[in-house]
Amino acid sequence: MRTVVTIAAVAAVSAALLTGCGGRQDSPQADTGGEITCEVNRDTRIGIATGNATGVYFALGNAYAEQIADATDGTVKATAAETGASVQNIQQLVTGTYQVAFSLADTAADAVRGTGSFEGEQPVRALSRIYPNYTQVIVRADANIGSVADLRGKRVSTGSPKSGTEVIARRLLTAAGLDPDADVAAQRLDLTKTVDGMKDGSIDAMFWSGGLPTPGITDLFTTARDEVRFLDITELLDEMRALNPVYEQGVIPAAAYGLPADVETIVVPNLLLVRDDIDADLACVLTTVLFDRKSRLEQVNPAAEGIDRAVAAETAPVPLHRGAEQALR
Repeated sequence: MRTVVTIAAVAAVSAALLTGCGGRQDSPQADTGGEITCEVNRDTRIGIATGNATGVYFALGNAYAEQIADATDGTVKATAAETGASVQNIQQLVTGTYQVAFSLADTAADAVRGTGSFEGEQPVRALSRIYPNYTQVIVRADANIGSVADLRGKRVSTGSPKSGTEVIARRLLTAAGLDPDADVAAQRLDLTKTVDGMKDGSIDAMFWSGGLPTPGITDLFTTARDEVRFLDITELLDEMRALNPVYEQGVIPAAAYGLPADVETIVVPNLLLVRDDIDADLACVLTTVLFDRKSRLEQVNPAAEGIDRAVAAETAPVPLHRGAEQALR
């Protein structure tokens, strides 16, 4: 009996060590620095970190996972997971929980510089710049809010903890002269709970950074149309650009949510990220699929129309992975 137990224990430890060291047959290989063929010849499984279930990251992440499997005849199997979004995605990308991650460009810039939510420079690279995220600040019509500064004392959803939305929300509040920790009753809620709170009046205002249209925001304006409205936040653009030059002025078209007029806002690009040591052939394949199957991603959400090869390499200060460079060439 002692012998059997000992053999079983050794086997279990050996399996654990193999898994922890990348010994599983389906774990992505590390980059060897060799010639890039843009082919993956062994069964490989990857996880894709997306965002809230009613956001664009999640919708496109699932569609992207399907297209990866289809384009590689199942050699690369991808699974998209709901997450808290950008900050959490990068943290779990670095630890190996996921192999691909959606992220806002400002959060990714913080990661490679070791600033903001990150202690030390993070080993991440970009596969591509993708579509832009629109900062969507929505208030209840009966809350007497005309600007971000008017959020003082209000119940405000700043987004999921460790999300890019939370990063932007805190920066906007600070730019408006408010202390995010003291001057508002911050609710750190995911998009589904935030929309519910806006509908029932338990939340006065919300921040969201996402593509257009975001399904959760569509739901909000469909069911509570006259009770909510967007804020124009562009008066804070200069202060935001002083923090990070990736912030730009943009417009939420009226048609996106059936609004009475366009809304001026602040936009920030999204990036698709990997670790710096992921296999270059896999990085090349993932980037190629993104553009070869773009039309199929657009069928899932129109935000994918913003994926543009002409600006795909504009990911600075986040370097492109060398496999992505090969694909984009």
